[in-house]
Amino acid sequence: MPEDFSFLLEKICPVTGARAGRISTPNGEIKTPVFMPVGTQGTVKAMAPFELEEIGASIILSNTYHLYLRPGRDIIEAAGGLHSFMQWKGPILTDSGGFQVFSLAALGSISDEGVNCRSHLDGSLHLMNPEWSMDMQRILGSDIAMCFDQCSPYPCTREEAALAVERTTKWARRSLDAHKKEENGSGQALFGIVQGSVYRDLRLRSAEELLPLDFPGYAVGGLSVGEPAEDMYSILSELKTVLPPKKPRYLMGVGRPDNLVEGVARGIDMFDCVLPTRNGRNGTLLTPTGSINIKKERYSKDFGPLVPECDCYACRTFSRSYIRHLYRSKEILASRLCSWHNLRFLVRLGEEMREAILEERFPAFLADFRSRWKGEAE
Repeated sequence: MPEDFSFLLEKICPVTGARAGRISTPNGEIKTPVFMPVGTQGTVKAMAPFELEEIGASIILSNTYHLYLRPGRDIIEAAGGLHSFMQWKGPILTDSGGFQVFSLAALGSISDEGVNCRSHLDGSLHLMNPEWSMDMQRILGSDIAMCFDQCSPYPCTREEAALAVERTTKWARRSLDAHKKEENGSGQALFGIVQGSVYRDLRLRSAEELLPLDFPGYAVGGLSVGEPAEDMYSILSELKTVLPPKKPRYLMGVGRPDNLVEGVARGIDMFDCVLPTRNGRNGTLLTPTGSINIKKERYSKDFGPLVPECDCYACRTFSRSYIRHLYRSKEILASRLCSWHNLRFLVRLGEEMREAILEERFPAFLADFRSRWKGEAE
């Protein structure tokens, strides 16, 4: 484990296994549980870095594949890394590019060597593999890098999922070897990724194959890709007893409030998702009971705050009626304010869960959340 990276486990809920901790990185501390806003292109859509600081974001995520294609390796390197390029002072986690194996499958082909993938921008052909990923994440200078992995689609056969697990393990070893050569004392930590789709035995096999590699943290990938929530929760419950207790656990690509709460109740520490900003751009807002569509007629004369319980700038300042008007007028401010709110909602949810764990009242928090949460937009 790099000297500049550590994880302190402060409290575990004896009933659920929910955890509160602190991750130390070269660019700052992260209190867990934590939601990480996603800045795919080196920016969290519609949000400036100082606004992310205001909502309490302690770490953001960026995408290796997209930044490799644009602006490109040379420009990022000339800028002195991603922190300097985008002027974000806190920790950054970068994904490996492996998820693009899954999301852009139609544009490429996969083998044990890696992925031959055509750029979605200009059709140019690129080989992505563990060595490429570690080199690019070194250039980006993220605090936490991810192993190159293969995410299985849902649904998939057991044979397909088993092949993805086999490749993920091979690629994890290659990622670790390349990272040891590339890291050069930067303090960058490399996390392993557990795959296996919804197959319990394959998930356990994946975890057991990765544990001897002794990564500083472990992620659970390949969930929230269309499978029923019950399957996700079942997999997390199984992995809770297998993953190292004194290392951070990261559930990739998950951002619904109920998924965050249920994930924390199963021992997860870190989450990321594009959902809060994507939904914000479409007028879907998070509330303590579920999501609402602010563009609906019922809010035309509603002069109350977006969410009375929320402390974000949008909720402190503007009415539902006004923000509905901004959407109907196609004003950019609508997307900014609603993204601001949704991100703060999830960051604050992490803060509230952490407080409940530290104060030994997480089971009551969990029961209250479950009783209130209705889910889909009205």
